[in-house]
Amino acid sequence: MATQTFERSEYQQVKADLHRKILDRLDLEKLGRTQNDTAREEVLVLIRNTVNSEAVPLSFAERERLAREILDEIFGLGPLEPLLKDPSISDILVNRFNKVYVERAGKLEPTGLSFKDDAHLMQIIDRIVSRVGRRVDESSPMVDARLPDGSRVNAIIPPLAIDGPCLSIRRFGRDPITARNMIENKSLTEPMLELLSAMVKGRLNLLISGGTGAGKTTLLNVLSGYIPNSERVVTIEDAAELQMKQEHVVRLETRPPNIEGKGAIRQRQLVINSLRMRPDRIVVGEVRGEEAFDMLQAMNTGHEGSLTTVHANTQRDALARIESMFSMANLNIPERAVRQQIASAIHAVVQIARLSDGSRKVVGISEVTGVEGEVICMQEIFLFERYGIDENGKVRGVFRASGIRPKCSDRLATAGCRLRPALFESRMEV
Repeated sequence: MATQTFERSEYQQVKADLHRKILDRLDLEKLGRTQNDTAREEVLVLIRNTVNSEAVPLSFAERERLAREILDEIFGLGPLEPLLKDPSISDILVNRFNKVYVERAGKLEPTGLSFKDDAHLMQIIDRIVSRVGRRVDESSPMVDARLPDGSRVNAIIPPLAIDGPCLSIRRFGRDPITARNMIENKSLTEPMLELLSAMVKGRLNLLISGGTGAGKTTLLNVLSGYIPNSERVVTIEDAAELQMKQEHVVRLETRPPNIEGKGAIRQRQLVINSLRMRPDRIVVGEVRGEEAFDMLQAMNTGHEGSLTTVHANTQRDALARIESMFSMANLNIPERAVRQQIASAIHAVVQIARLSDGSRKVVGISEVTGVEGEVICMQEIFLFERYGIDENGKVRGVFRASGIRPKCSDRLATAGCRLRPALFESRMEV
């Protein structure tokens, strides 16, 4: 990323020297009382004057870029700022101070960006986490935080990260993905969306399953949009990502332990507390531990229409993971009783996957029909069948209905959500 005139290290040194000189000339206390836009303009003028007064062999375009980069160092997140302004980027991954990657359209690609050194990267990480009241140091070397736009940040530093600080940012687009976007992107079909929206409106409990980066939270956001505006919703997350549009929304977030290792609030405690808050529906961003027990208890005792996600590769694996999470609560419940609770609480499992070409698709919608013997019974309503890859590397396949009419159809009909028979005969190639 260095200029043609300078090597990368020389360019970074010039930038660091100018940065120090400018900070010496700034009245930071006065800047703190000034409106952000006004302050940026004033500082930009000062930076340009300082850069122009230095005897450095830089062209006008290079001086302008240097001025912008120093401005980002003072007010923003340094080298990350141009990436955060690019709407096509979904993930920013800093492996080391000089190795920065981004994800576009589901594909990873390197960038030419670089931090000056590990200390520079640590300074940016500290700036991110301090804004949300978190900290990261040797005694607490891992942290989850979020940016003002809702993007999720994870940082891990030495001694846990051997090669230096690592930073991962899961972007949240300025314009949230809508159901129409998902259909246009061929992530699912109209009949599939019609069934899922009817299930949400008809107060069925849905479990969204998928791998990391598959789009579980995006799909959860889309489906939550079908919750009626008159209902009170409580959301529970490790790091707040959901963007609910309803009026009656209470957002809860877990809390990490303090410097003494005390004061942590886990998801299970928030789920238990949410039951006392008169929710119509409870939305858990992701179940990953003993809170699964309390979540299913809530689904079984009057909080129908609740939504949650889980990490799993198939619908069957998702239910197996929920079953194993039950055991984390140490309640000594027989396996058959656990499966009975799961089968009566969860009405459908939606499987979403990121395919080899980077596209994200809903690859299966299965209805949970009960327990027979020792097995939870499921029937697949919709599925995506892959049959190859074209010359451009795109996955080819077909969305199709299995032809089975879901058992919940009558229940949805009584809730005013009638499903067309033609839904269960649909087929669409992509």
